[in-house]
Amino acid sequence: MTKQDGGKWIALLERVAERQDAEAFAQVFDHFAPRVKAFLMKSGADATTAEECAQDVMVTVWRKAPQFDATRASVATWIYTIARNRRIDMLRRDRRPEPEELTWGPEAEPDQLDALMLQQESARLVSALADLPERQRLMIERAYFGDQTHSEIAEETGLPLGTIKSRIRLALERLRHSMS
Repeated sequence: MTKQDGGKWIALLERVAERQDAEAFAQVFDHFAPRVKAFLMKSGADATTAEECAQDVMVTVWRKAPQFDATRASVATWIYTIARNRRIDMLRRDRRPEPEELTWGPEAEPDQLDALMLQQESARLVSALADLPERQRLMIERAYFGDQTHSEIAEETGLPLGTIKSRIRLALERLRHSMS
């Protein structure tokens, strides 16, 4: 895709964002939907799953077009990131146990002492997280509570990948020290 093509996709996506322009979206859809499907199939999805996922990605593009920021990524990068994240979501969903695999009936009550210790440990962790410098805390929250990869965090924040990794490493060291 040439730089000129990139400007074309940006203009079309802006029309979708600003006016819900169905004609502009149709052009984006016609170009990217088959490519997203192929991308998903290369990543291991079967044709049906890839088709479903590609449709879902394109619906997301329609709904979230106003969130696209051309200063942070190209249209293609933005769409493929949505596709990649949707694929990860689908893999996670597929790995969840089926209802037949779940245990039925009441589970044994946890030991009161274990429950109290877990509650105290959780409170210490919350406190230790609150004591982290904000930049480090935000990286930990995104990586561990938001289930984002370091690359996703870098892409969303615009920070270099090395900075993300350093902040997470420093935060984990502080947390280990606080929790020991």
